[in-house]
Amino acid sequence: MYDLLVVGAGPYGLSIASHAADAGLNLRVFGRPMASWRDHMPGGMFLKSEPWASNLSDPGGRWRLDAYCAEQGLTARHAHPIPVEAFASYGLWFARNAVPEVDERTITRISSGADGFTAVTEDGQALHARTVALAVGVMPFIEVPPALRGLHPTLVTHSSHHSDLGHFQGKDVTVIGGGQAALETAALLAEQGTRVRVLARAERLRWNDVPPAWERPWWQSVRSPHSGLGPGWRNWFYAERPGLFRRLPQTSRSRIAATALGPAGAWWVRDRVERAVDLLPGQEVTAAAAVPGGLRLDLTGRDGSRRSLETEHVIAATGFKAHRDRLGLLSAELRGALAVLPDGSPVLGHSFESSHPGLFLAGLVTASGFGPAMRFVHGATFTASTLVQGVRRRLRSTPVRGTVPVPGGGSRSGAPSPVNG
Repeated sequence: MYDLLVVGAGPYGLSIASHAADAGLNLRVFGRPMASWRDHMPGGMFLKSEPWASNLSDPGGRWRLDAYCAEQGLTARHAHPIPVEAFASYGLWFARNAVPEVDERTITRISSGADGFTAVTEDGQALHARTVALAVGVMPFIEVPPALRGLHPTLVTHSSHHSDLGHFQGKDVTVIGGGQAALETAALLAEQGTRVRVLARAERLRWNDVPPAWERPWWQSVRSPHSGLGPGWRNWFYAERPGLFRRLPQTSRSRIAATALGPAGAWWVRDRVERAVDLLPGQEVTAAAAVPGGLRLDLTGRDGSRRSLETEHVIAATGFKAHRDRLGLLSAELRGALAVLPDGSPVLGHSFESSHPGLFLAGLVTASGFGPAMRFVHGATFTASTLVQGVRRRLRSTPVRGTVPVPGGGSRSGAPSPVNG
């Protein structure tokens, strides 16, 4: 029986695995490393976060993004966005150097039992572990507007479904959304010869400002400090103090998680969008239907006006909703037993442990508990160290059946404890 199974091999899963291995835990890691970044983002995209805020986390801080870039002869400095392909390659480099061997098979089902958990792989192998860390990323939580659900994938897709936009060349495509995914997708489409428009519910699109210089007068730094989520004290609190964020009232946490750092485009994509993309802010799709050659969208403006348009394809860059019921790899019994917040995301303890003892969660699904940083790579550092500490405490408090707890958190049986106090 393993101490820990890490399910997911993106930035959070790999960071957790690195910290768990350093702690001496007997663990297995499952998932295709950096799959979302390799398989679900078109070539030509860039990281929105700063390179210094995009590190995966190992206990010694040795395997940073800037170290990888230096080794590869790439630039990693403030206000210079990193290509997504380079970041995905960095994650693979991190996995090779900082993580035990990753099993690329998919875990299809996790259930709980008296001694912990049973996980079943895609080829039917069952593995047993005392604790599980789910770091499944964003793909289980894809959100598509109700009016577009049920339409054939040849007509409607989510932005995360595309690693290559080339098959849209010369076509008419409508992108729905006002955030970075929508705007950068639209820019890439326009640059390859696609006729593209962006529909957004907001009355106007928002753009992030060019970040302030890294080195600046001290009084400017005090007034608006840098943080992993952008400049300013509020962002600094979200980025650097997720443990304190969790102490806020639950209603405040949920509100902030839902509204802070809302849809906005990066400063470096603005000109590419505004010069080449038709922008239709203040519009919501209220109905959609297939028509010859594509689909018709019925739109309602914020002023109540109505109009229709026809397009060959819709890309819904409408984000993700981290709801417990979308954790489909958990058995129905285990999933249904998890306590949830009003927004449907699981309730978590201070070490990312769910209401089911031994089941830990990481990444987007934890944003309502620990704040907006959990939607970004930057949150992996706090998550990895805190979660692994929680796993160690859980292991010490629940020895395997047949062992006897001893002072200090170890156990007495025919073999030494797998976790050193």
